[in-house]
Amino acid sequence: MGTAGTATPTPVASWPRARAIARQAAARPLPAVERELAAALGHTLAAPLAALTDLPAFDTSAMDGWAVAGPGPWRLAGRVLAGRTPPPLADGWATGIATGAQLPPGATAVLRREHGRVERPALASGTLHPTGRAELAPGQDVRPRGQECRSGEELLPAGTPVTAAVLGLAAACGYDTLTVRRRPTVELLVLGDELLPSGLPGPGLVRDALGPLLQPWLGAAGAELLGRRTVRDDFALLRDAVRYSTAEVVVTTGGTAAGPVDFLHAALAECGARLLVDGVAVRPGHPMLLAELPPAAPGTGPVRHLVGLPGNPLAAVAGAVTLALPLLDALSGRRTGPGRFARAGAALPGHPEDTRLLPVRSTADGPVPLAFDGPAMLRGLALAQALAVVPPGGLAAGEPVELLGVPG
Repeated sequence: MGTAGTATPTPVASWPRARAIARQAAARPLPAVERELAAALGHTLAAPLAALTDLPAFDTSAMDGWAVAGPGPWRLAGRVLAGRTPPPLADGWATGIATGAQLPPGATAVLRREHGRVERPALASGTLHPTGRAELAPGQDVRPRGQECRSGEELLPAGTPVTAAVLGLAAACGYDTLTVRRRPTVELLVLGDELLPSGLPGPGLVRDALGPLLQPWLGAAGAELLGRRTVRDDFALLRDAVRYSTAEVVVTTGGTAAGPVDFLHAALAECGARLLVDGVAVRPGHPMLLAELPPAAPGTGPVRHLVGLPGNPLAAVAGAVTLALPLLDALSGRRTGPGRFARAGAALPGHPEDTRLLPVRSTADGPVPLAFDGPAMLRGLALAQALAVVPPGGLAAGEPVELLGVPG
């Protein structure tokens, strides 16, 4: 098929160059919005998360037991429960205390319940004795105020994905809302007459494996999924699906090569798209593409993007990590830190000329390759803990290799 729009034909990009182009395709991250904590899950921090208070906000007990003042034995009176403000504790006295309760002023340590013995517990004021020979050090089993952070301290930088752990930290610091980037909207178009949405494969028919795989993966990457549609092998249907999609990013599967029903290039040309990447020197997944689309309607907003993934499952996964995820990272304002590297635990076979993305599992010696790694296979990916970025020619055992995350 011809090149989309009037752009000059794009040479096949190297794998690192394709990823860089995908990141640069988003001129700037999407705008910042305010979201309640529960609604912020899956977004990306648009501003640093700074502590609104000391954590802990006061000295607290790390154990169930007794708050004590000075060396023992101690006269025992009362009990401090979580959520209560305790009175001061005089030297030589102790009071029962629960984990997380505020330490009374004057207390010097906490004696664990299993390390204490109360003499005459039936009397109004018994005597608490430490058991064993261990000395009770000042501050023992106390979580001092500000142990985790001080008010105003930056806890997480802008660009951090909002996970459940981030929500917990934000709540602990007193946040009710978070300033996050708006999530990029994505529509998934699964192309092909041969695809079944359910049931067993039959003669000439196969199950759609990419819809169930890609939808949660794109969502975890920060996308707001508008939906998934199956588009038959019809040029006009594909052209209109691309032209009128309201998503900021359209992701397609299949139709990227030059077969008799591979209409994607022609559809892009008729939509006035501009190709940014047309093929990547990576295996599997070589015929992937990235295009810039005009707005769905004139004057309705900024340009949109389309990521064309190959139809073979593992090749589509390679296209997703090469083009779709870097583009979503850039739109979401997510930080892209240095890659994760390890030393290969066995020889990692490569392609003679192109980068290879190889499913691997972790061992004590490092990542090792998995079987069933063909472009149309998912069995190896289902067992994989990462995709190894293997340069042309392969890697020997012990050589460093970059590792990419896989759908989880």
